[in-house]
Amino acid sequence: MSDGKKTALTDQGRAFIEAARELGTDEDEERFDAALKKVASAPPPKDAVKPKPKKKPAE
Repeated sequence: MSDGKKTALTDQGRAFIEAARELGTDEDEERFDAALKKVASAPPPKDAVKPKPKKKPAE
């Protein structure tokens, strides 16, 4: 019975890989790092809510 489940996961994995290829993704680590740097270095949106400063406990 677990063989059917294993096959389903394999089919799902294949479908995921095919969808990723259709979207034009690749496995190039350098391209991934470049894209990540763009996202990570992007400034926060202007309408982002700033966290309130923490209050110090009363002494």
